[in-house]
Amino acid sequence: MGFLSPIFGFFGFSAGVSIGVVLGYYLFIFFQPTDVKDPLIRPLVEHDSMAIERMLPEIPLWVKNPDYDRVDWLNRFLQLLWPYLDKAICRTAKEIAKPIIDENAAKYKIDSVEFSTFTLGSLPPIFQGMKVYVTDEKELIMEPSLKWAGNPNVTVKLKAFGLRATAQVVDLQIFAAPRITLKPLVPSFPCFANIFVSLMEKPYVDFGLKLFGADVMSIPGLYRFVQETIKVQVANMYLWPRQLEVPILDISKALKKAVGILHVKVIRAHKLNKKDLMGKSDPYVKLRLTEDKLSSKKTTVKKSNLNPEWNEEFKLVVKDPESQALELLVYDWEKVGKHEKMGLNVLPVRDLTPDKPRMLTLNLLKNMDPNDPQNEKLRGQLVVEVTYKPFKESEIADDMTEDANDVEKAPNGTPSGGGLLVVTVHEAQDLEGKHHTNPYVKILFKGDQKKTKHIKKNRDPRWGEEFQFMCEEPPVKDKIRAEVFSRPSTIGIHSKENLGYVVLNLADVVTNKRINENFHLIDSKNGRIQIELQWRTS
Repeated sequence: MGFLSPIFGFFGFSAGVSIGVVLGYYLFIFFQPTDVKDPLIRPLVEHDSMAIERMLPEIPLWVKNPDYDRVDWLNRFLQLLWPYLDKAICRTAKEIAKPIIDENAAKYKIDSVEFSTFTLGSLPPIFQGMKVYVTDEKELIMEPSLKWAGNPNVTVKLKAFGLRATAQVVDLQIFAAPRITLKPLVPSFPCFANIFVSLMEKPYVDFGLKLFGADVMSIPGLYRFVQETIKVQVANMYLWPRQLEVPILDISKALKKAVGILHVKVIRAHKLNKKDLMGKSDPYVKLRLTEDKLSSKKTTVKKSNLNPEWNEEFKLVVKDPESQALELLVYDWEKVGKHEKMGLNVLPVRDLTPDKPRMLTLNLLKNMDPNDPQNEKLRGQLVVEVTYKPFKESEIADDMTEDANDVEKAPNGTPSGGGLLVVTVHEAQDLEGKHHTNPYVKILFKGDQKKTKHIKKNRDPRWGEEFQFMCEEPPVKDKIRAEVFSRPSTIGIHSKENLGYVVLNLADVVTNKRINENFHLIDSKNGRIQIELQWRTS
């Protein structure tokens, strides 16, 4: 029996297993529990906050805060570009780190420091949302929410005192809320001169550090010490209002600030052509600098005179002496109709010797084409005296060190006790014409009138045009008027329309030196206009 018991036990176990498998399969196939119900599907808005938090491990900022915008497009763009950004960033980081390492290696008697591996990994940062601030200044402010749980691998080999050590940084995590400010905005690509970066809160930084292959961060107490040290050091350097400045453009070239004054004296003209029926002409001279948006300056009109004498002096602000030129145009004044051009000539500023007066007798030409045979015809001569006076290097350097928001000084030659009133028409919003909306702005000050260009079919136009008025004394009791008009696209039954106006007292401008605000237009339902006023003194 002792021999047969194991055999019977084996066959009994086999039979029991077989019967159990067949019975279980039968019950699973042919019987269903009666307490199983179909899942209840409800819209997300019907769930309470606790249920949403259980379903969503992390709610994006653009959901919690409506002032944050989604930037999924930026994340997709960054993901596609990341392999190339990784190489470019690592190469730049090595170039920046090399002189710093070389300087400190000799100081601490380190033989060599080299990167054996330097990569940011395959996982790019993720922007959870972005907030954009709109201001009246020439700047763009962005606040992205940045999270990066990357897999970088930075391995550094160190050799000192005959010993070798290897340090490796892995599993980097950074959560930060930076503020990125692009200012000032300038009309030269990439359209901003500086980048300012600051942190709105202390960042979260976590990483693994291996030394000789061992995880140093697992040492008790070291992890928390490193975390707090990084937060404090970064906060001391970049926590708002502290900021990191990255220059992009030379602001003097980007903004094309004044570098000198061109003194022009229009003396006389000789043997001008007859334009009137009575055998005479009524000449006057218009002069301006090329690449300048300011209106042309004019001499007085000399009635019935073919050899007029003016002896009138003008001062023009030079911003780029290498490319700018003085344009001199002689016109015949007409009481009715368009004034007829009698001739012109152009004098490049670069041809003038600084601080040396130069007397010139210029032949009046039909145009500036040297191959045009019409230029051989005699049209008279214009006598002028010009002197280019560049600013001193110290004056330009002092001006460049000032903040971009500070008011510039008036150019040399400004009347003592007076100054320069600078009016910048930036933009308008919610303009509405009855039959058309092709807006432009007319500035009226002490009988002088200046106009912006007109923009077709735009209720929210942007001009960004600057006008200057030289004042003999501070305009504390004066007012300036800005009128917005719309002119018809074509000649038809509809005439010019007034879209609103605003009248500004200049006493505050003289006191505060600068005002940049949005003003509601009078006689307009919702229209507004942004005008910047500056009072510059020498």
